[in-house]
Parts: sequence; structure tokens; C-alpha cells
Amino acid sequence: MYDFVTIGSATIDAFVESEAADIVSVSTKKTSTEFMSFPYGAKVEIDSFTTAVGGGGLNAAANLANLGFNTSAIFKIGEDFQGKTIMHRIKHAGVDTENVIVSKDESSGFSIILLSFEGNRTVLAHRGTNGTIKENEINYDAIKNAKWLYIAPLNGQSGAVLDKLAHFAEENNTNVIINPGSSSLKKGLKYFEKILATAEVVVMNKEEASLVTKIEVRPDTKTESFSSETIHPDIKAMLDKLKSTDAKVVIITDGKHGVYAYDGKKYYRCPEFPAKVVSTLGAGDALSSTFAAALEHTNWNIEKSLMMASVNAASVVSNFGAQEGFLTFDEIEERLKQAPAFRVEIV
Repeated sequence: MYDFVTIGSATIDAFVESEAADIVSVSTKKTSTEFMSFPYGAKVEIDSFTTAVGGGGLNAAANLANLGFNTSAIFKIGEDFQGKTIMHRIKHAGVDTENVIVSKDESSGFSIILLSFEGNRTVLAHRGTNGTIKENEINYDAIKNAKWLYIAPLNGQSGAVLDKLAHFAEENNTNVIINPGSSSLKKGLKYFEKILATAEVVVMNKEEASLVTKIEVRPDTKTESFSSETIHPDIKAMLDKLKSTDAKVVIITDGKHGVYAYDGKKYYRCPEFPAKVVSTLGAGDALSSTFAAALEHTNWNIEKSLMMASVNAASVVSNFGAQEGFLTFDEIEERLKQAPAFRVEIV
């Protein structure tokens, strides 16, 4: 029996950093968008280059295994260099690979991560096998015999298995945490209502929550600081609407502004744990998987779980690579002891 089974993407990530990259901001009357740009037609020098294994399903699995849980991962790879590298790395992380799907005639996922001097990134992603997971390729017995199913974003044709996964887990009393991803959420809240209703925990970033709820955070409404008594009204409206799907806990991440959660009774607001940001890649995976793990570890203490998740996510963004910087529960507790002022506000 597994503590956690994760399903999602598995990729080789190539991190590229160049001083030639500029950040260009384009503004209209209502919106402002930033772009990473390079001189058109030029040969651009690379200042640093490194590779790592990533993907939402793998990142979560590696983190959960590091936190001490018996974890298996469901993902799909090809019989290529990327696939062999992924398998080697995830075994080294202590993740069970019995449920990995291997395709003989498809290529594994691959991403190029363009890093900016601000620590943010632009991702060029080749889905490969990540977008072709089929129902008959999944070992449902593994899910049936697990305490938790962690559903990372499923793209392309793989998104078609989401409904079956969520309802199968519910029917077999397996807890579900789901981070749907923007490509699936474009189908709207009505499509996701039944899926989200099966989940113990739903995690989205602010942009994804806005996409699915059709609620935007108005720039003319003052964003409240963490020392205030209220949550931004538009964030609260998003939480209310997501909670109406009957998920037990809904979470919205908001970058440097921290994390918001709602369990139907209380609103929680956890600030970002202090960290020097090197790369934000994998922060969301670390936060959501640590939150689920901490719920299990603390017997469903939402406040403590949010704090633990924030600490682990901060450690990940302090390193290159989505699977670098993972902490154990003991290490998380030690960092919390060193930051006694860090706390969650409950509204």
C-alpha cells in the first residue's frame, strides 16, 4: 500500500541563462504584460546551462518521498535518452517506478527553461509522451490501495483521464489533491465541478483561479497587506466560488503575496517565507505536495500545513532545478523555529 500515488508529467528540463535577455513590459489601458526578449536574428551567448529532471508529477513524487512517504509515480516516457535519464533520477529519489508507462514509439517530454535576471522564467515545453496517457495504461489498483492520489496538471490527450481518475479515487476512499493546470481549466468551472467535488484539496495559482472562476483581481481595488484584517475581496470571491464545488480545502497561490486557503469555515492567509529567489520553477509543485503531506503529518492542521508548505517552497526557489532544495519535516520545523514571527493569519 502506498501513502501517495502521483500522476502527471515527467520531463528533462534544460536551464538556460543569458545576460542578453531583456524584460520588456507592454501596457494597455487595462492590462500590463511582460515578455522576455532576445535580439532578433542575433547569435546569443549563453552564460549558464544545466539540466535536471522535472514535471509536475515527478516533482511532487520526489518531494513526497523526501518527506518520508511511500510514494509511487504514474507518468509516461519513451525508450529514449530522456526517458532513461528520468527513470534513473526518480529511482535515486526513492520513488517507486512500478507504475511507470513506457512507450516504444513516442518521445519523452523535454523543456527549455529561459531564466531571467529577476529569477523568473519562460518555459518552452515539448509534451511528448506526457500528452498521450490513456486510461488503459494506468494501474488503477495502485490508486485503489493508496491513501492519497496527487493529480498534477495533465495536458493534451492525457487530460481525458482526469474525470475517471478523480471519481475512481473517490469511490475507493483515496484522498485526492488536484492541481489541474491552466490548459485543462480553460474548459471552465462547470466542467470541473464534479471533478473538484471529489477532492480533499484543490490548488491553483491566482491566474488559474481567475481563468476558471471568471473573476479578476481588480487593479483599482487596494490589495491588503498581511497585517490587515481582510483578504482582497476578489481573492475571497475566488475562494468562495471554488469552495462551492464541495472540495474540502481550496488553495490559491499568489507568488510573493503568499497563499490563501478556505475550508468553508475559515479563511487562511500565509505569507511567502523569506528566501533569495534563484528560480521559481517547481515552487507550486513543492508547495501543493508539501501541503498534502503536512496534512497527513499533522492530522489535518491546515494552519501548520500552510506554514510547512511555504517553507519548503521557499527552499526550492532558492535553488536551480524543480527538485533541488527539498527539506525533511525536521528541517522545516527547524526553519520555523528560526522565524518565530512567521505565521498564518486566520480571518
